[in-house]
Amino acid sequence: MQYPEAIVKLIDSYMKLPGIGNKTATRLAFYTVDMNEDDVKAFSKALIATKNDLHYCSICGNLTDEDPCEICRDKNRDQSTILVVEEPKDVMVMEKVQEYHGLYHVLHGVLSPIEGKGPEDLNISSLIKRLQKNKEVKEVIVATNATPEGEATAMYLSKLIKPAGIKVTRLAHGLSVGSDIEYADEVTLYKAVQGRTEI
Repeated sequence: MQYPEAIVKLIDSYMKLPGIGNKTATRLAFYTVDMNEDDVKAFSKALIATKNDLHYCSICGNLTDEDPCEICRDKNRDQSTILVVEEPKDVMVMEKVQEYHGLYHVLHGVLSPIEGKGPEDLNISSLIKRLQKNKEVKEVIVATNATPEGEATAMYLSKLIKPAGIKVTRLAHGLSVGSDIEYADEVTLYKAVQGRTEI
């Protein structure tokens, strides 16, 4: 027996999410069928609002509903440091630590020749322009993940930025090699920020 077409489409939609296989997608689809109508409408509105209302900050590349984002507009933040991360979710994780008070820049990925991702595919040129414009910046902290691609990206950024006389540091490896920032606990992230080293 085949599922009705509406269920098949819903299962296919859930399977497009990362880490969701056929079994989980099927369970979620049937759970959605059992939800009350108001919750389903609220869920669908939230999905549509996410796509319609959010965009990337024209300065740092973080997700925002206003441009520039709240962090870039905040003049009380330390304007002399920029912490470079791979993805917008990494900004949220770092903000939870409440120990870093500077600015951010989101790359939207890392250099990965295997995936065909080069410097032109990342948010690097806007970082360089930003550093050329903003003479207040004294340090760039590279907080890419401790993976081969993350390390290669860190080295590439260091070679681009250092000639301008800006200090380039890397988060200390309180983060285990191969781990993602989003899964690290707050104490580990705090120690990584405090123990950062120059590249």
